[in-house]
Amino acid sequence: MTRFTPDLLAADHAHLTAIRRDIHRHPETAFEEQRTSQIVADRLTSWGIEIHRGLGKTGVVGTLKGRRPGQKTIGLRADMDALHLQEKNEFDYASVHANKMHACGHDGHTTMLLGAAKQLAASPDFAGTVHFIFQPAEEGEGGARVMIEEGLFDKFNCDAVYGMHNMPGLPKGHFAICAGPMLAASDSWQVTFKGTGGHGAMPHAGTDPTFPAAQFIVAVQGIVGRNVPPTQTAVLSVGHIHGGSFGSPNVIPSEVLVRGTARSFTPQVRALLERRLGEVARSIAEAAGCEADYIYFKRYPPLVNSAEQTTIAVEAAAMTVGRDKVDPNTPRITGAEDFAFMLEKKPGAYIMIGNGGGEEGGCHYVHSPLYDFNDEILTTGAAYWVNLVQLELGDAA
Repeated sequence: MTRFTPDLLAADHAHLTAIRRDIHRHPETAFEEQRTSQIVADRLTSWGIEIHRGLGKTGVVGTLKGRRPGQKTIGLRADMDALHLQEKNEFDYASVHANKMHACGHDGHTTMLLGAAKQLAASPDFAGTVHFIFQPAEEGEGGARVMIEEGLFDKFNCDAVYGMHNMPGLPKGHFAICAGPMLAASDSWQVTFKGTGGHGAMPHAGTDPTFPAAQFIVAVQGIVGRNVPPTQTAVLSVGHIHGGSFGSPNVIPSEVLVRGTARSFTPQVRALLERRLGEVARSIAEAAGCEADYIYFKRYPPLVNSAEQTTIAVEAAAMTVGRDKVDPNTPRITGAEDFAFMLEKKPGAYIMIGNGGGEEGGCHYVHSPLYDFNDEILTTGAAYWVNLVQLELGDAA
């Protein structure tokens, strides 16, 4: 078995950099990734990889069979979409589209998987089948869920699936992963406090929804502090508050809207947050003579890595950069990822690759208007994918 290091793919670095920067310059948001998916399809086809298009509108799946016989099949997934964000970088490949930007590195994720596909197509010395899954709409729109609902694993059965994401702050080319829950469930919630409103000088003449709304915002943190077991992790944050008119500060509004996010790692804590948010909102509203309309939106489930596939991912990363640059027990992250939907259906593992930080560059965190994917790790990520395929399929019979 050949151990693939980034150096073995150095000849492809300039080509991969050009692809990544071209995708960065032309960002496309959820379910609109027409140009990006065409780039993917054209590259895969040129390397002799069979493609299927249309799952999740713009999704692309490339299928490559090894030259040796084998029944095992794995899926490797990369996301393609950009964010609704105005880029502030001034380099020559900055976004040409207003309020659209690759601020999470999906341009790099797509390119790294393309680099691996090219290498594996040139030398398919493995037994079994690899599906290269290029997914749309990871950023809040659940493209993974949509692809699954439209038959992803019915059309392309996978014994295991793998994903990868860059991580600013983690040293360039290092890897981090953990077995079990690694990323949180991401849910949204909103409460509308309803009263009569009235004149600001005579609050006794009506019911004031700003009072219970303010108490609720403080009380939300008591749910985490007093209801969630100390050995568990949860986050409740308020992200939006609206009530009244800016031009009428002497008018008590009749409604106040409070919206926020909930993060958790287990079904039990997730259910607890959903229940207690409603109970606290309604009880505080009732005490103030108001009403509370409460809605909880379940969005992305927690991302849970399978133990066996995590071990394989750790070994593939160690083959790529050395064991000293791989953290197999990284702390859990309260961010979320829709790859979690795939891991609900199939065993697999999701790994972080270091984008660098500080003097290494790439120090701006994801979702920042100054973020940029670090092109120096393109061959590192591609080599990881190749090593992973060799570990999963190299000895299959």
